[in-house]
Amino acid sequence: MVVGDLDAKIAAAAEMILASRSLVVFTGAGISTESGIPDFRGPGGIWTRFDPDDFTIQKFLSSRETRRKQWKILIEGDLFSSVKPNRGHYAIAQLEGMGRLDCIITQNIDNLHQKAGNSPDRVFELHGNMQWIRCLDCDERYTVEQIREILKGGVEVPECEKCHGTLKPDVVFFGEMLPPDVLNAATEHSMRCDLFLVVGSSLVVHPAALMPAYAKEAGAGLIIVNIGDTPYDSRADILIEGKAGDVMSKMVEKVREGE
Repeated sequence: MVVGDLDAKIAAAAEMILASRSLVVFTGAGISTESGIPDFRGPGGIWTRFDPDDFTIQKFLSSRETRRKQWKILIEGDLFSSVKPNRGHYAIAQLEGMGRLDCIITQNIDNLHQKAGNSPDRVFELHGNMQWIRCLDCDERYTVEQIREILKGGVEVPECEKCHGTLKPDVVFFGEMLPPDVLNAATEHSMRCDLFLVVGSSLVVHPAALMPAYAKEAGAGLIIVNIGDTPYDSRADILIEGKAGDVMSKMVEKVREGE
């Protein structure tokens, strides 16, 4: 493991990125908290204000009252539509612009990587995207803004305009499987990358947390940028404790200097 002060570790991480031919960036809640989105599990997070039991797929499907409460949260909470990317997101987008990025695998549902400029087809969202609403019957998709307008019109539980089926935010609820196509693609990219960079994740939520293990087992380097410990710290080539925005901005600047 690389040792030294923060600047030395950032410089070493930049050298690894410059030498990489297939960089995968993995992001978690720690990058989005800097945009004002509380960690779901932390102080002020959504699970301190709402009952997680109302976000199980079983209860959502079986209870109209649960669906009514969730849509009320959506229209009143405005959880993600007004948030903006921060320096960490923009730094990762710059890596793509420099031709240094294979893909992003994210646990986040906030759409901030795309807002920062990353190509949507390079962003694998393991837990979905809150900007989209999907019909569970015909798979028709709507933007959250479209559904918000319907809710403002007085409808408490919207349904699909195409087939009158059940609408659901296109995110993974408790008790629901991760989207298999996204999970498979993320796994494949992790297994064939030569460098895996974790930004802002405690790496404890499975199966997402298995991605760095797949990368290491395939021989990839591992860089972790996070505040707090992770189960993979001892396996990291470079371990940096710090805010995503600060660290990633400096790291990408070092990469640019080394080109």
